[in-house]
Amino acid sequence: MSLPGLIVAAPASGSGKTTVMLGLLRALAEDGVVVQPFKNGPDYIDPAFHRAACGRPSFNLDSWAMDQDLLDAIAAEGTDADLILAEGSMGLFDGVAREGASGTGATADLARRNGWPVVLVLDLSGQAQSAAATALGFSRFDPAVPFAGVILNRVASPRHERLVRAGMAAAGITVLGALPRRADLALPERHLGLVQAVEHPDLDRLIAGYAAFVREHVDLAAIRDAAAACGRAGVAGRGLPMPPAQRIAIAQDAAFSFLYPHLLEGWRKAGAEILPFSPLADQAPSADADLVWLPGGYPELHAGTIAAADGFLTGLRRHAEARPVHGECGGYMVLGEALIDKAGTRHRMAGLLGLVTSHAQRRMHLGYRRATLRAPLAGIPAGAQLIGHEFHYSTIIAQADAPLADVADAEGAAVAETGSVRGRVTGSFFHLIAAAA
Repeated sequence: MSLPGLIVAAPASGSGKTTVMLGLLRALAEDGVVVQPFKNGPDYIDPAFHRAACGRPSFNLDSWAMDQDLLDAIAAEGTDADLILAEGSMGLFDGVAREGASGTGATADLARRNGWPVVLVLDLSGQAQSAAATALGFSRFDPAVPFAGVILNRVASPRHERLVRAGMAAAGITVLGALPRRADLALPERHLGLVQAVEHPDLDRLIAGYAAFVREHVDLAAIRDAAAACGRAGVAGRGLPMPPAQRIAIAQDAAFSFLYPHLLEGWRKAGAEILPFSPLADQAPSADADLVWLPGGYPELHAGTIAAADGFLTGLRRHAEARPVHGECGGYMVLGEALIDKAGTRHRMAGLLGLVTSHAQRRMHLGYRRATLRAPLAGIPAGAQLIGHEFHYSTIIAQADAPLADVADAEGAAVAETGSVRGRVTGSFFHLIAAAA
């Protein structure tokens, strides 16, 4: 079964996609529409906001990192919904130069492949009729990408809206809504994007406000009528990643939250038992876990609390004596000897790897990664090829262990951050998305 869907996209980041997406999800849910959200690309944060908006888990879809079977399997998670709503990343056609598993990672890949028409969110700051030229270019740049129309954002006045609508009418572009400028609608951000959903004490009220704003200024009936699909469909659960162990203890709190939802869903549906615990609450991983997995997140913001969490650190070290432990990005840093925070304070970490990282010496690391394992990663054997993504601002000060993998970027160039392995303990800066076909 294939469901009708739409993609909320934009010419560039910062145009207001997320505000529109959250408002649409909540407004449609309030109307009794069961909406399945998705997020294009390797974004760790937006899916949690989607879930808060509509009550359903949101999944990443990524044409660079995922082959056709995996994309179909993830899309099939929405087969019990009435409508699919996917949020784009960056600009509609922005991807990498060299294609990966099934595309470049651009939002346009999903629209073209799944037949989901694009709703383009246009930031009208500093322009009027000229916005129609932008919309026309995006609607015609690739005829294979279905185009539903535009939502005008940051409209300065009724006169401004009339001028823009006149331009759109002349260009034959459908206007699905016009949102007045509202400075109070911006979500707070930090260096990896939006501040996490779990950190907003009044998130439900904020999203309800977005929904009321969208309901007042967007034609929701026209949005639903614009949805379409090409007929592709997978089977829910079939083709999702297999678990690296049977009983997996996963750190889950404000410091450890960056694990792609499709991995958890695949592991659960394959029969794995997921055992969540909170290092920030000084909880040790389950004593009967076969594997401890520390996802990425923001441990640098909680380094003092983690360093003082004796129950967590003792339990982690005890587990590593006999069973595997893996850390991704922030989790990798916590497995190391020390983490130096933004202020230059050095915090003692688990000491299971010889890694020392610093946020006082900031440097952005960003991009897709293809890794060939030199050593096993829990139940994943040496020699396996893994696809992932890296995004952090930390700098390696010391790395005393053997490399975990040979790592390359999306262009095939070698990456210095190879990860580490010491006995049963492994870690990497790249976040696992899928195994290479």
